Amino acid sequence: MPHLLIDGKVSARVSDLLDRMSLDQKIGQMTQTERLSITSAEVKQFHIGSVLSGGGSCPGDNHPSDWVAMCDAYWAASMEEDADHLAIPIIYGLDAIHGNANVLGATVFPHNIGLGACNDGDLLQRIAQVSSREILATGADWTFAPTLAVAEDIRWGRSYESYSADPSIVASYADRFVSGLQNNYGDDAVVACLKHWVGDGGTTHGIDQGETTADLAQLQITHVLPYIPAIEAGALTVMVSFSSWNGDKCHGHEFLISDLLKEQLGFAGFVISDWDGIDYLADDYRDAIRLAVNAGVDMFMVSETWKPFLGGLRTLVNLGEVSLSRIDDAVRRILSVKVAFGLFDKPRPAERRWSNDTSFGCAAHREVAREAVRKSLVLLKNEENALPLRRSSRILVAGKNVDNCGHQCGGFTVAWQGMSGNDFVEGGTSVYAALADAGDSVELSVDGSLADENKHDIAVVVIGERPYAEGMGDIRANDDVLVEAGSQIKGKMKVLSAYGRSLKLHELHPEDLQTIASISEKNIPVVVVLISGRPLVVNQELRLADAFVAAWLPGSEGAGVADVLFGDYDFHGRLSFAWPKNECVGVDFKGDEDILYPIGYGLNYAV
Repeated sequence: MPHLLIDGKVSARVSDLLDRMSLDQKIGQMTQTERLSITSAEVKQFHIGSVLSGGGSCPGDNHPSDWVAMCDAYWAASMEEDADHLAIPIIYGLDAIHGNANVLGATVFPHNIGLGACNDGDLLQRIAQVSSREILATGADWTFAPTLAVAEDIRWGRSYESYSADPSIVASYADRFVSGLQNNYGDDAVVACLKHWVGDGGTTHGIDQGETTADLAQLQITHVLPYIPAIEAGALTVMVSFSSWNGDKCHGHEFLISDLLKEQLGFAGFVISDWDGIDYLADDYRDAIRLAVNAGVDMFMVSETWKPFLGGLRTLVNLGEVSLSRIDDAVRRILSVKVAFGLFDKPRPAERRWSNDTSFGCAAHREVAREAVRKSLVLLKNEENALPLRRSSRILVAGKNVDNCGHQCGGFTVAWQGMSGNDFVEGGTSVYAALADAGDSVELSVDGSLADENKHDIAVVVIGERPYAEGMGDIRANDDVLVEAGSQIKGKMKVLSAYGRSLKLHELHPEDLQTIASISEKNIPVVVVLISGRPLVVNQELRLADAFVAAWLPGSEGAGVADVLFGDYDFHGRLSFAWPKNECVGVDFKGDEDILYPIGYGLNYAV
């Protein structure tokens, strides 16, 4: 853990604050709520420690200036000191997990699953640095990233937030991304948050917020492993997982939070709950608060029920069910992060170096994202040298995802579940627009109906998934798996509607296969580009394709796809997840007969 958190000057400053704080002031610091649920005046009145934006929650017209004004107002309220209030700066958090994609005009990077294919730690650190500047441009201080999940089952709707099914690959990126975000706690830095502690990627059947069954040794070598370099790199905060381990909810798990994370791994920052995560510990809200606080959660993300939380925790302390020493430990950790990170010494958000900076969404930032796209693409098939494309060729471009920046970016882009179309990804470039700019003769026909072998030499068909986030991206064959998971968990589950019932693309999106087939039948070679948040069963699509590219969720810079398809750059990416031949996935793989392409697979032009 960074020495700053236990530095004598930091400790002395925090101790001085603690000595002057009332119980209400301490409990207020342990509270984080959503911007729509609280006013600036209430931030001061109730001594609130943090405010966040949920997915899609944005001020004004959703441009950096709107965000800076909002963050500035909250900060100013938190710093109004009087006889009943101490000046303790608010820390503002958001889900900037692939760039600050909440905000219009941001540079949107590939999601983690694409970055996992890049095998380039230096690139990951540069992405984090650009992300931090675009977060700072909005006046915010804290991003709930990186996700260090090891996704063992690609039916999980959050698979695209995982770098790899291989924990060593996830671990290799962890410290670089944290270092890029926190950048020695200087003016270019934001606070990082490791998530979700722990085992979120190991749930049975890939059910979001489900049950991970594993012995401690397996948990450590698979799901704990990536956290070790991230903590050593100085990560200041950790978010608890909604999931359960061996039946016990992580939000109430004292061994996982206090013993393993804080004591054994030496994490000295603070632990935050996930979005209303304590609600699922018990039917009685006060019992849920007690379980989570005593387990070691320090700050509580309560989207709307922050007043009941304040009252409930105060009652628990007065009844002796939560000790004052536990409260002091939590607040000491929160204040130590704020002091060590320099929040007490920074000017108000409106006057900070990067606030409203013109570098937000600039060409230099987009070039880093474009490089990431190029390096993330994985070539799975290339028969008869269908690729690279020739600029002189007459190219038909088709598929529902070919001219749709929203689909390229996936979830957590402007809205929680993502967007469809090009209007909301300001400054972005769709794959079609990039191909049209690079080629001499490019014609758009989304459904492929204009395909004509006398007019087109080759077709590029961009297919795949639509945007989704969290449980709404789950693949669940039936509801029996939910019943099974629910029977294993001590507590409640939050169940969202699944994305579909099968990993087979032709069942999820039959229109994709139809488009490919209609063009292939006209004797036009077809290059398929798959936009998806995970590997999918694409045997039928592969069979009809002359070339097949896994582009993952590339983000706003579709030009990176065109760069490689036209051969300006060679393919660089290698699979960080095994590609399934059938519905068997992750821990269900029985051997080579279930795997179409193994981890590490990827073709290029040079071979």
